[in-house]
Amino acid sequence: MSLYLIIFGKAYHLPVELEHKRKFQLQELDELCLEAYENSRIYKQKKVLLFNSRLKLIAGKLRSRWDEPFVITNIFPYGAIELKDEHTNNTFQVNGHKIKPFHEGPVPPVGDIESISLMELAPWTTLVKPV
Repeated sequence: MSLYLIIFGKAYHLPVELEHKRKFQLQELDELCLEAYENSRIYKQKKVLLFNSRLKLIAGKLRSRWDEPFVITNIFPYGAIELKDEHTNNTFQVNGHKIKPFHEGPVPPVGDIESISLMELAPWTTLVKPV
């Protein structure tokens, strides 16, 4: 028994002990952060787009022929892949040639968007009537 324990009724902690404990906590936090990043990366790799070959009527040339992102649930031999729709939780099989990786783009900021009207004329321009 130490004199500190007898007088104050609790064990004492040296600053060196606390420093080592804090260092271990920071290392554990770093490991959890890396694990979360790895899980996020693996989940994003599983998202794919499905090519819609049945879409014959295209309203515009620039319309995408790829359907919403799906999650890969299983990979079978000979190129068959099982996909799951996130909205309806339905699963179905497709050929591996009909999918491509889905890359999420950056989310635009909500509050810092500045709009510029293309219809308003600049103050230094004037309208000229054609002759």
